[in-house]
Formats: sequence, C-alpha cells, structure tokens
Amino acid sequence: MRRNKVTVVGSGAVGSTAAHWIASKELADVVLVDQVQGLPQGVALDLASSGPVEGFDLNILGTNDYEATADSDVILFTAGVPRRKDPVTGKFPSRDELVKVNQDVVGPVSEKLAKLSPNSVFIVVTNPLDAMCHVVKEVSGFPRERVIGQAGALDTARYKTFIAMELGVSVEDVHGIVLGGHGDEMVPLPRHTSVSGIPVRELMAEDKLQAIIERARKGGGEVVSLLGRSAYYAPASASVAMVESVLKDKKRVIASAVYLQGEYGYNDLFIGVPAVLGAKGMEKVIVMDLNAEEKAMLDISAKAVRGVVDVLGYGK
Repeated sequence: MRRNKVTVVGSGAVGSTAAHWIASKELADVVLVDQVQGLPQGVALDLASSGPVEGFDLNILGTNDYEATADSDVILFTAGVPRRKDPVTGKFPSRDELVKVNQDVVGPVSEKLAKLSPNSVFIVVTNPLDAMCHVVKEVSGFPRERVIGQAGALDTARYKTFIAMELGVSVEDVHGIVLGGHGDEMVPLPRHTSVSGIPVRELMAEDKLQAIIERARKGGGEVVSLLGRSAYYAPASASVAMVESVLKDKKRVIASAVYLQGEYGYNDLFIGVPAVLGAKGMEKVIVMDLNAEEKAMLDISAKAVRGVVDVLGYGK
C-alpha cells in the first residue's frame, strides 16, 4: 500500500522541526529539499536515526534534487529569506524589498514542484505569508482549494496560550479563533472566545484581555527579541496540524489563509479565515457573522494584505 508523501521545502528551523513532527506522528514519508548542499541530507539522516528510539518507521530523504519530490501529497513550503538587518547599514529590508526577494525564491521553486506533483496541496509558511500564497497560486496554476497559507493557526495558538497562562487553566479548554493577516494585522474575536463554554470576558478584565490580544499580535517579535531568531516550534506545529488534517481527511476547522472569492466581501485575496481542511485541501470557507467592529478590523487587515500583494505586480 502506498504511503502518504510530504515534501518540506527548506531545511531550516521551521522545516526541520515540521519534518520532526510529521515523523513523530507517522503521518507520511518525508522529503526534505533545500538548495544548501548537505543541509537536508544531514537533517534527514539525523531525524531518521531517531526512528528506532521514538518508534516511527518512515522513509526520510534529504536532497537538493527536486525530482525526488515527485508525486507528493502535500508540499509544505518553509523556504525563504528571513528579515535580517543589513550588517553594513544596520537597517532591515523594506517590506517591498522582502516581498520581491522571496517572490524570486518561492516562484521558480513552486513552479518546479507543481509540475512534479500536480495533484498536491501546497501549504505555505514563508513570509510575507499572504503574498507568498499569491505567488504559489500564480505560478502553479492550482485551484484555490489546493493553495493554503499557515497564518491563523499560529496566531490562534498564541492567543489561546496566553489566555491559558493568564487564567491558570489548560490550553485544551480554551476555544477561540483569530482572523485576518498574519501578525500585527490579525483580528482576534473575543466575542467568540471561551473557556469550556464560559465567555472569556466573564473570566478576566477587559484590560487583561486587550493586553493578551496585543501580545498575540506581537508574539513572533517577542520570540525574536528573546532568541535572536524567528520562532520555529509553534509555526512548525501549526503547519503540521494542517498537513495532518489534509492527509487524514479530518475536516478540521482551522484558521487558514485562503483565496477568497466573495466570502466576507473580498475577492482575489488570501485572508485568514476559518476553513475546513480535508483531502481536497480547503474544502469550505466558513463565513462567520461579524459585528461592525470585527468587520472594520478585518477590512483594515485586508487593506494591509492587499498593499503587500500589490508589490508582486500580478495583474498589472
């Protein structure tokens, strides 16, 4: 019987950690592909060698050859150029510069991968996330159902974590969701947040809740300030939850960046919204009944995303 196959593009911290989660859950054979000679091979060999100890039995391959990715069921795209200070000027690249740099990375690689795995589902992690989803969809020619961005899954996880920490309760009992663009433009929904069915506003003061929302928005930056590098455990974990829902056809409702066609009043734009993820990829967009304040925040987020996407030059 054929086993599932997942290609992880990029063998850095997020990619290698995602491969680790995939292997530990025995979700699929894994191909780690990277342009750096020796890096994916080393990660794959190290990870495979933990199989006898951890009790998983999978094929784990590290390669610089894209041909080895053929017939993948899911392609998890983590590769890209991170936002680093210029060592000479001490300045960070502008948003437009980072978008164009990663467009040049993501575009050609995605095109190759799509040809080798024409029936795959792309899950995009590379930042700027929303814009890179547009790149993958444009070059692959895939329908919107098979290009999904990992955005809300991570922001929601951080939001739930901080609520649980503040209340001293299990994260398993915190329920909520975050919409919109990834990061600073995320749209939290306290009105739909609860702890075992108890509205969160009955459990904490409004100022505490707003502080948690702000912390969730800046969660990635907080990790960078502490580690000196981008987060990787939580982004990888959130990504693998999406991979698992697709491979196992679990139909989980996960906040994901999906290409909207009229939903929430937006067209031709990747925005983080609740979506059903199954064997076909994004199988349904769930349209929530937002109040005026929530819709206004989502409009601001969508405008910010559109501004980044316009840099790509598609349709101009």
